[in-house]
Amino acid sequence: MKISKVGKLNSRSWSLEALETCPASKGSDGELVPACKGCYAVGGNYRFQNVKDARSHNKRDWKRSEWVADMIEELDSDRYFRWFDSGDMYSLALAEKMYEICKATPWTKHWIPTRMHKFKKFRDVIDRLNDLDNVVVRLSSDGVNGEIVQEAKYSSTIIPFINSVTVATVCNAPLQEGKCKKCRACWSKDVKVIAYAGHGAKMKKIQREMITLIEVA
Repeated sequence: MKISKVGKLNSRSWSLEALETCPASKGSDGELVPACKGCYAVGGNYRFQNVKDARSHNKRDWKRSEWVADMIEELDSDRYFRWFDSGDMYSLALAEKMYEICKATPWTKHWIPTRMHKFKKFRDVIDRLNDLDNVVVRLSSDGVNGEIVQEAKYSSTIIPFINSVTVATVCNAPLQEGKCKKCRACWSKDVKVIAYAGHGAKMKKIQREMITLIEVA
């Protein structure tokens, strides 16, 4: 297995390739939803071959019969763990294995961002994961201007600016050198909605386009 240490986080992460393992990244029209058009995980360091190779390895590796036991052992000293710094739990079999791992590691708080709630067959395992005391599955909004997944127990959204008006708890990483530091809001069951300020030229362009479309309408 290939577990990475994300620079922004003070925790480790298990990830897959972005978009390739994100079937919910496309809308009914077959086009990428706004949030995925500006995906950070298709640029920057994610373009390096060693990063791509690690995520491709994970896509094969989770299918091993020993993978669940190996992951449980690997998480022996992790207090916080993020699933999918890139990618998504595209397979129901993978989601069920993740449930086994999370249930068997109560000492580890797991944060799982996903869009797979769009597919009915995933909703049961998402609910069971969220019922575990040490797990928060955050349903990701497709929008980039503060839209919220209304039916979600826990969710996340993207906002234009860090000071944008929102009902969500705003991620303060942009004010902390781009790092989480001591913040653990994404893992907290007390935080229902997290909002991340859009960053990068690509995301900003998409946000401007969406605002223009709203104004024209």
